[in-house]
Amino acid sequence: MAHTNQSIDQRSINTIRFLSIDAIQKANSGHPGLPMGAAPMAYVLWNRHLRFNPKNPKWFNRDRFVLSAGHGSMLLYSLLHLTGYDSISIEDIKQFRQWGGRTPGHPENKKTPGVEVTTGPLGQGVANAVGMAMAEAHLAARFNKSDCKIVDHYTYTLMGDGCMMEGISSEACSLAGHLGLGKLIALYDDNRITIDGDTDLTFTEDVGKRFEAYGWQVLTVDDGDSDLDAISTALDDARTQTDKPTLIEVRTTIGFGSPAKAGTSDCHGAPLGPEEVAATRKMLGWNHDPFVVPDDVAAHMGTSIERGARLEPEWDDVFAKYKTKYPTDATAFENLISGDLPEDWANDLPSYGPNDKKNATRGHSGKCINALADSISGLIGGSADLAPSNKTIISGSGNFARGAYHNRNLRFGVREHAMGAICNGLALHGSGLVPYCATFLVFADYMRNAIRMSALCGARVIYIMTHDSIAVGEDGPTHQPVEQVASLRTIPDLVVIRPADGNETSGAYMAAVSDRNRPTLLALSRQSVPNLDGSSAEAVSRGAYIIANCKGQPDLILMGTGAELSLCVEAGKVLDGEGIPTRVVSIPSWELFDEQDEVYRESILPAAVTRRLAVEAGVSFGWLRYTGSHGSVIGVDRFGSSAPGNTCLEKFGFTTDNVLKEAKKLLSR
Repeated sequence: MAHTNQSIDQRSINTIRFLSIDAIQKANSGHPGLPMGAAPMAYVLWNRHLRFNPKNPKWFNRDRFVLSAGHGSMLLYSLLHLTGYDSISIEDIKQFRQWGGRTPGHPENKKTPGVEVTTGPLGQGVANAVGMAMAEAHLAARFNKSDCKIVDHYTYTLMGDGCMMEGISSEACSLAGHLGLGKLIALYDDNRITIDGDTDLTFTEDVGKRFEAYGWQVLTVDDGDSDLDAISTALDDARTQTDKPTLIEVRTTIGFGSPAKAGTSDCHGAPLGPEEVAATRKMLGWNHDPFVVPDDVAAHMGTSIERGARLEPEWDDVFAKYKTKYPTDATAFENLISGDLPEDWANDLPSYGPNDKKNATRGHSGKCINALADSISGLIGGSADLAPSNKTIISGSGNFARGAYHNRNLRFGVREHAMGAICNGLALHGSGLVPYCATFLVFADYMRNAIRMSALCGARVIYIMTHDSIAVGEDGPTHQPVEQVASLRTIPDLVVIRPADGNETSGAYMAAVSDRNRPTLLALSRQSVPNLDGSSAEAVSRGAYIIANCKGQPDLILMGTGAELSLCVEAGKVLDGEGIPTRVVSIPSWELFDEQDEVYRESILPAAVTRRLAVEAGVSFGWLRYTGSHGSVIGVDRFGSSAPGNTCLEKFGFTTDNVLKEAKKLLSR
């Protein structure tokens, strides 16, 4: 039945639907069902509740919106276009999913202003939203005054059944409920359909009761297809709940308006098809050509521009009063949200000489965190229930908790996957925070997708991964990482640093904090290591450097990372003493070294020197790029073993004697 005499609300909703339908149909690729079903709730949120300025997508006090169900990206692109974001023109809508466009298949924050965070893998977005809500709570606790609130915004996320099923959402939402994040509001597109079919196939739990058990307020909208007032009332009620997050279960029909495919999985992940698009136009009374935005809808949705032009100056006035009354705090706030680092911030990082006491690089890392905590007020982070082992506590701060959001020690619990994604939200909130998170290196596998999304988003997150080799010892192969470092090095735009001693650990933090546009992962030792003569914090930023050299051209180059570098240094001394010119090269970061110019790389690893031996307590995979076909690797190409750490190292050949043995094999070829 065709709808006639539609209200401006209904015409706006249908415009959202058909921009999405038509873009997906033109691309012959995409997910029309979610935009068609979720358009009413998205319209109500964006038109009546969301505070933003489309002419300044980065306005600090805007509400954050995260489309966790990122496959419904055309919903977000339609909203951005209709509400006046210059980043999305009608031509951009027409270029959905095309090379180089601003409307990729899943939202990407680096491509599209107005997109807060890259989403796609289900559940990542809601965890990002938890991080953004934590950032708001932290800054509000630090800077707001009883008579002047300069940090006062909400974080909204739209999630679907797939997000609900993924384990990361359980981890993140459990923590959000525990923390009582009252300014986090999740809209649940409860259409009960996934790609395989009805959710009765796999998912019959009571989601509302689950979230109530997490400590959330749960509200329900029975008719999300047409009851706009109920949606709006639920959003009003959600904002009045200040001590717990809110889940709004909105019952919708996927693919609403499609005569043949509404309510089925047929419209989840494929275009409707030309005939069904025409039938849907008839069903919804939509008599416009593809990509047409009616003038009355454009004017109605365009009021967001006027609203944003009012909201931001109103906040500017509040902040101007704040600056007058609280000038010191205002300066601190401005410095923080600018993202700029204080001058000489790295001067407090510790430095070491060869006679200084041995320590594990995880211990050096803890000293770096505390050295930076005073100068970098945005440094915030914690561990997945391993803080004593990871050495991640900021000693001058308490725990981030209900009633104590100003504190900087985050307690994530045993929730590695959510921890990484939450830190992405903290980093991308736009408040200048520098988040770090930690666990054992072997458990990076639990959070790999969050680490990958950090790199894709360009989020400055510092991943602190300790217990980095078979030297973990007695815990055995389940806890001894062998393939993790090599695997992590394959992620584009992730910088992996494996420092060898105290100076290199300080240098790793210098590199990680300085890099505002990508994540850094530190692989740190459990066992104590010596502070090496010639090690350099500054040289870490170049990825590799000569730590010990011979006179003239070397016959042999020994290369090491992490705790194994000291073996190379000791072996180099012996070889030099035996009249074999040997160069020892520290390579803490492949990524940083590969970014150096050819002249520098040649100065460290001359092409003419083909006898090269790499030493690293992990799989040998990847080292061929530096050893060449004439070189060799001392690595661990099998799982470890349960025994004392020193025994494991000895049995796997990580001794000075074995380095000498393998080096002489190379020289004899």
